[in-house]
Amino acid sequence: KESLTVYTDGFRAYDPLEEDDAFTRKYVVHSDGEYADGDIHVNTCESHASLTRRWLSPHRGVSKDKLTPYLKAFQLRRELYRKPGDEALKYALDAVL
Repeated sequence: KESLTVYTDGFRAYDPLEEDDAFTRKYVVHSDGEYADGDIHVNTCESHASLTRRWLSPHRGVSKDKLTPYLKAFQLRRELYRKPGDEALKYALDAVL
């Protein structure tokens, strides 16, 4: 039962994580010009968010109740993209069956 380390930016919405014993929060404050501090950064998350927004843009008007299936499809697509041919096919079949 180790605590989970969560890397965030300085956004106040993450402040409740400071009070939760299940999480250790480490963060950078972009408004102070701090974008990385050793291993602490949110660049990977921001990159994935950027790719996700671009992928969702043709699907205008995705409702909140349908967002999860769209994101699962995007996640599967990204995972398949990183695998070679036969392995990608097997992974896709395992994922949908």
